[in-house]
Amino acid sequence: MLKQLIERRLKGTRPPVDPVAAALERLPNGIPEAWFQRPLISAAVLVPLIERDSVLKLVLTQRTEHLDVHPGQISFPGGRCEPTDTGTLCTALRETREEIGLAAESITVVGYLESMAVVTGFAVAPVVGFVAADAKFTPDPFEVAEVFEVPLEFFLNEANHQLRERTVRGITMPFSEYQFEDKRIWGATAMMIRDFTNLMQNHKS
Repeated sequence: MLKQLIERRLKGTRPPVDPVAAALERLPNGIPEAWFQRPLISAAVLVPLIERDSVLKLVLTQRTEHLDVHPGQISFPGGRCEPTDTGTLCTALRETREEIGLAAESITVVGYLESMAVVTGFAVAPVVGFVAADAKFTPDPFEVAEVFEVPLEFFLNEANHQLRERTVRGITMPFSEYQFEDKRIWGATAMMIRDFTNLMQNHKS
């Protein structure tokens, strides 16, 4: 049921032609482009969904503690667009293969979420895909400390969502947060999950 709903809601969605412009258009009122400490860099992530024993789950990673950007945080596999990438999808699939060893052949892309500007200076375009049930994850130990899965229903339950506030460079902004077992899922990753679940919940009928 959830898989069919996701397919319906994402049908016809397309990757942004310009992820930076699309992300800037979504900035809340009062946040100028100059607030970022550098020009936004295009990036993409995969929002991977896998079915285990008839339960649809989101696949997430925990980054290693020594990384310069978002150390130790929960994230989707992904990263910045490289000059050799042909677009958002290419970036998401390449980064996913590099980070967790998941081949493109094991992923069925179903659509795209809206691009998002991240505090650290990235314009992130999320790609949603179903992962083959027999797929194997081989995380890169330099970047990924752990690959884990969370039932999608956990995120669809409003009781599990917390809205917080954070002040960065003089501007206070809201952010989403989820606590799943010992995992704190917050920031851009949680906001992408929130975009995804809002899309589903607002159109269940």
